Amino acid sequence: MEILKRSLRVLGLLLLGNYFLLCTYALRLPALGQTALLLALLAFYLWFSIRPRAARAPSRRLRTMIGGYEILLCSFWAIFLESILYTALYTSGALVRPTDSAPAWVPLLVNLIVFVPVIGLLLVNGFFRVVLTSARLRIVWRVMLLLFWWVPILHLFLFYHVLKSVRAEYYFALGRQELEHTHAENEDCRTRYPLVLIHGIFFRDWQWVNYWGRIPRALSRCGATIFYGRQQSAAPVARSAEELAAHISAIVENTGCEKVNLIAHSKGGLDSRYAITRLGLADKVASLTTINTPHRGCIFAQHLLDNLPKGVLRQMERKYNGLFRKLGDDSPDFMGGVRDLTSENCKAFNEQTPDMPGVLYQSVMSVMKAPRSAGFPLNLTWHLVNKYDREPNDGLVASSSAPWGDFLGELPAPQKRGISHGDIVDLMREDIPGFDVREFYTGIVKDLKAKGL
Repeated sequence: MEILKRSLRVLGLLLLGNYFLLCTYALRLPALGQTALLLALLAFYLWFSIRPRAARAPSRRLRTMIGGYEILLCSFWAIFLESILYTALYTSGALVRPTDSAPAWVPLLVNLIVFVPVIGLLLVNGFFRVVLTSARLRIVWRVMLLLFWWVPILHLFLFYHVLKSVRAEYYFALGRQELEHTHAENEDCRTRYPLVLIHGIFFRDWQWVNYWGRIPRALSRCGATIFYGRQQSAAPVARSAEELAAHISAIVENTGCEKVNLIAHSKGGLDSRYAITRLGLADKVASLTTINTPHRGCIFAQHLLDNLPKGVLRQMERKYNGLFRKLGDDSPDFMGGVRDLTSENCKAFNEQTPDMPGVLYQSVMSVMKAPRSAGFPLNLTWHLVNKYDREPNDGLVASSSAPWGDFLGELPAPQKRGISHGDIVDLMREDIPGFDVREFYTGIVKDLKAKGL
């Protein structure tokens, strides 16, 4: 049905774009008939420009985006068929009648003056719909389409890539909507104990932009009750753990939930382990799931601390602490947080912080396949981890550093990209082909529910 509708849209564009040829050479209509035909075609054109496709979509953004896809696709087919039509008419001499004195290219040129703005306006419409709404289309493709849409052959490649990306994003969103609807009906994320999401170093989880991207909203729709760790962005593990323990104790006391399930990313996993074992939080924690946490530290972090000029380190520390003090941290400590992530300090930490009975410990890890899998600075730090830790990594953490407790495995890296340290918490709100980050966390929480937690 959709193919038939699209064919009719393309036919309507061809009829309007070739109105001059149609009325001059094909249809012998009176003036009133020609006017009626033109008005009908203009009405179709206006409607198609405003509502190109009656598509079901979970948001206005996606409806606008798939509308742009439909406009670009129909325009592309109209241009392709028009080029075939022009070639056939010119080579066959079908436009030259015995009474004509003008050469065959003249009516084609006059018709082209009508066709170009008809399709050109649609291309502009479709272009802006797509580039302003697509979340998956990278900036480089938007720029290339803007600059080179007119270049023969190249524009075919650009159109193909852009349309393929937009189509994939649209159907991914529809599938995502159906999954969330199923999870919501079954309340798959309504665990016995609420969730506490605990951020890693250099970020905060309660101000302006959510550290966890679209994950909390997806979990909440499926029945989860969610809180955040709310520790400062950078501090030694012991101090971050104190803040975390105080906040978790307040959650338990205020809600009467008895215990909580912790899901911690990066250094947040170390903060959580310290709070559980050394600050008496074990009786208030049902489970700890660590995501890409450097339990055995980072060799490259030790190397940087040993080899970077002390003046550079002091300058970095001063700039960072000054910025995050303005953002609300009471006493940010850049160097204190980094030092606790070295392999030497993590080894001592592990010896002094054993797992507590009655708490489920589990972990998971992802890796990047190449530095191009992420933007700055992870594309740079990937090389450092690869050089000094000599292992696959996520841009910050080596793969052997992450397993702790029940290791749920290393996530398979989709296609040529992989999953970076930021991707695993949906930092850039990006849909990665082959990996649905929201479904990944839904699976973790659903498993906690199945365990009675």
